[in-house]
Amino acid sequence: MPATWPLTTERLALRPVEPDDFDAIWSYRSRPDVRRWLGGSLDRDEVRQRFLEPEDRRTLLVVLHEGDVVGDLMLIVQDAWSQREAVEQARASVGLLGWAMHPDAGGRGLATEAVRELVRHAFDDVGVRRVVAECFADNEPSWRLMERIGMRREAHHVLDSMHRDLGWQDEYVYALLAEERR
Repeated sequence: MPATWPLTTERLALRPVEPDDFDAIWSYRSRPDVRRWLGGSLDRDEVRQRFLEPEDRRTLLVVLHEGDVVGDLMLIVQDAWSQREAVEQARASVGLLGWAMHPDAGGRGLATEAVRELVRHAFDDVGVRRVVAECFADNEPSWRLMERIGMRREAHHVLDSMHRDLGWQDEYVYALLAEERR
């Protein structure tokens, strides 16, 4: 079932990114404390292009609280791994999640509320059967959020992820199946 925008929760509205959102997004994504765990370009123009012209099968949403942009969410729909004979059944069945929140919005449960709604959207509106999120093992706020919304840690990859400043780091992979939702 297609989504009707904006998606709403008790305190938040989620909607696709619009060009006028970029300055607000850049205001927190360019901060060193936020950039620490994010990948991608550090160049403002490249980031702007990525947000305003997302790749196919990628949904970029902003998180609004009391009308202000306080974060952004990403959903990339992917095919699950499959044998060649089962490729059609595996098509568009996995949602890769990502998020970044303004630090000023921290400590109030807004990120948890936003990501919980993103998961609901992925299952109910988009129709994936599984969602996955990854983070550096030292990014404790991120993996704790995943656990709060019921995701399970499926993998701890040792020194397999290159951090631009910290070198090789451990990575956690979390996932949730549609039927496991709380």
